[in-house]
Amino acid sequence: MVSVPARRVALVGGGFSTDEDGLLDDWLLTHARRPRPTVCFVPTASGDAPAYVDRFLSAFRSRACEPAVLTLFRREVDDAALRAFLLAQDVVYVGGGNTANMLAVWRVHGVDRLLREACDRGTLLCGISAGANCWADASHTDSFGPLAALRDGLGLVPGSVCPHYDSEPGRRPSYRRAVADGALPAGWALEDGAAVLFTDGRLTEAVSRRPDARLYRVEPDGRGGVKERAVPCRPLRAVP
Repeated sequence: MVSVPARRVALVGGGFSTDEDGLLDDWLLTHARRPRPTVCFVPTASGDAPAYVDRFLSAFRSRACEPAVLTLFRREVDDAALRAFLLAQDVVYVGGGNTANMLAVWRVHGVDRLLREACDRGTLLCGISAGANCWADASHTDSFGPLAALRDGLGLVPGSVCPHYDSEPGRRPSYRRAVADGALPAGWALEDGAAVLFTDGRLTEAVSRRPDARLYRVEPDGRGGVKERAVPCRPLRAVP
């Protein structure tokens, strides 16, 4: 009997683009399926910003992994090569930027389907900001200017996701209103410095790189408001 790999998705409130300690990125690599994994950065949400790509490569070339980058705005490979490339990755790390634009570009190139297929085959999917939003059924985003509900995503994490819950003015009250009035389904709010792993759609691990970083479960309370529950996060420590 052939075993079916678990679908694993990690939402990250930080990483190489914002943190100097590297704790969250190191934690991600512990969940790769082999000791020296292939790690593909997908910077679509930033328009494949060169500086963003450079930061990723600078951070991951020194780690025990094989880093690569998928750019779509100057795509040079055919569909077969694109599929082979993505399915060969142990980790796909999606960067921040515009969630709505990223999802649209992915669909044009068929990347949304390939990411689901990779996930089904055991690839760890993860990301920060827009790269966290994209895996859920819906998300809280500034893709359209003001903070708003986006009822779109790959549907690998049930419900909605809100990044930057503690660091961007207006995020918390805006997300709470969206969940309370039904614009967004119940979901997960991630503070900067925290990260969470979902396995087959269920939360299996929550960690933080600083003591006050939290993950919250936010649900309608049935009275026109919301109930918010903090999820315990395991503190990450640097390896000597």
